Amino acid sequence: MSHHPILWTFRRCPYAIRARLAIASAGVKVELREILLRDKPPAFLETSASATVPALRLADQVLDESRDIIVWALEQNDPHHLLNMPREGWDLIGENDGPFKSALDHTKYASRYPGVDPQIERGKAAAFLINLDAQLRGQTALYGNQTTVADLAIFPFVRQFANVDREWFDAQPWPSLIVWLDTFMQSEAFAHVMTKYARWSEGDAPTWFGG
Repeated sequence: MSHHPILWTFRRCPYAIRARLAIASAGVKVELREILLRDKPPAFLETSASATVPALRLADQVLDESRDIIVWALEQNDPHHLLNMPREGWDLIGENDGPFKSALDHTKYASRYPGVDPQIERGKAAAFLINLDAQLRGQTALYGNQTTVADLAIFPFVRQFANVDREWFDAQPWPSLIVWLDTFMQSEAFAHVMTKYARWSEGDAPTWFGG
């Protein structure tokens, strides 16, 4: 096995996007392995106990949660001081990953949840976003004018929600949130982590990412 960490990822997955953003910010070199979630290769399933992306294979352990991968990368190198965030930032990420993500899924994939009203779920998601907008008023990031892990970790999910119905999203009373989202989406960092890579196959030459 390569002595470099191996990152299993899927380009559009918001959890994988935020892990790639952290790795790219840290400048840590990893071997990137792009997979299809509907056709997971055996080598990936042998790595990830949860069978979900992202999964990072290190020499002595596997990190199977995106938050753990973010912290691992930034603890090695954090040139943009993303970890310089108040404790409540982690609580906000938890709210994003819990109630907001649930409401997002119920809105985006309504056909999978026949007993759930997608309009009610969209309202639940909107309540979280209204709070984000209030927090962003008068500043460029969630905690002042310095981007932190909270921005990096929450942005991909807000983007996914906005893409469900961007016309509706842009008509809502959250102007600061829209500016924040669009600034992220137009950034070089986001363009970099959304580069399209060929699907990984056994025996392929390594695809390097990050460093």
